[in-house]
Amino acid sequence: MSPYNRRQVLKLAGLATGAAALPMACRRRVPRLDEAAGQKAEPEAAIASPEPTTEAALTDISRVVLIKTDDRVAGTQQALDLLQPDGIAGQTVFLKPNYNTGDPAPAATDTALLETLVKELQAAGAGAMTIGDRSGMADTRAAMTQKGVFELSDRYGLNAIVFDEMDTDQWQYFDAEGTHWQQGFAFARPILDAGAVVNTCCLKTHRYGGHFTLSLKNTVGAVAKYVPGDPYNYMSELHSSAHQRRMIAEINAAYQPALILMDGVEAFVKGGPASGDKVPANVILAGTDRIAVDTVAIGILRSLGTTSEVSQGSVWDLEQVQRAVELGLGVASSEQIEVVTNDTASQKMADEVRSHMV
Repeated sequence: MSPYNRRQVLKLAGLATGAAALPMACRRRVPRLDEAAGQKAEPEAAIASPEPTTEAALTDISRVVLIKTDDRVAGTQQALDLLQPDGIAGQTVFLKPNYNTGDPAPAATDTALLETLVKELQAAGAGAMTIGDRSGMADTRAAMTQKGVFELSDRYGLNAIVFDEMDTDQWQYFDAEGTHWQQGFAFARPILDAGAVVNTCCLKTHRYGGHFTLSLKNTVGAVAKYVPGDPYNYMSELHSSAHQRRMIAEINAAYQPALILMDGVEAFVKGGPASGDKVPANVILAGTDRIAVDTVAIGILRSLGTTSEVSQGSVWDLEQVQRAVELGLGVASSEQIEVVTNDTASQKMADEVRSHMV
């Protein structure tokens, strides 16, 4: 019997597994796998349909910090000081960057920003840290080398992982039932096993089927293209599917981030993810709710002038956002988002962006 036929499958009951329980004040709560299913997860379990959003959940408020700045280092420090995310001190931490390629930001995570984040997390009492990714348009190890990840890891005592090089047992399968994935998907276990996950993403559009690539889309790098012994190409399915944007949201049900840090000092307003029309957006965002952070980011892209796919209609009708709301991954309306700033310039920007979050 092949490893594919023997694979262990978990269910997604509108769930988050392992990582990072967060304060209610910062996000809408997503139940862990065992809570959502009413029992401990067992291999070969089917995916349950997502539970409808409850009236109580709609009253929760998610805070998104907005810092207007052209300085990634200072902006990161200010954003973390203002957000004060919980659930990191004493926890093992997984850093999920954006290394689709090794090109300069916004194509990929900026190295100075990443180094600042590492230092801030260590100063806040974080435990052992791991960083890893899977590139979509480049060789992952080459991209991570180009971005100085291995040097950074040596300097600060991090464990660096190239997802493409992981063994079969380092991938966790999730079943297809209740999703738009034909055969389910395989998710990186090091993320699921971490005490806290930090999602570091960029502000940009996506010229292909994703339309925009923010915190929800950054999770695609945590999903396998191939698992050793399994011939199925999961990325080929994703990129050829008419349901691609819904599928992006569905993989996010596998985990819950403790922190999202978005670099918007520069943005692709057209094109992307590796190159495009680059403009100075001069912003750093931080939060704990992927829907809230992405909605604010979409508002910024709209304020700058962007593609028709991103700018037309309600933010809440965009398929990535819509499906994420259905799965209970965060807020369900703009009224549930509190944009927090620390100066007049940032507040002026937040007020402008708010008018585009409809």
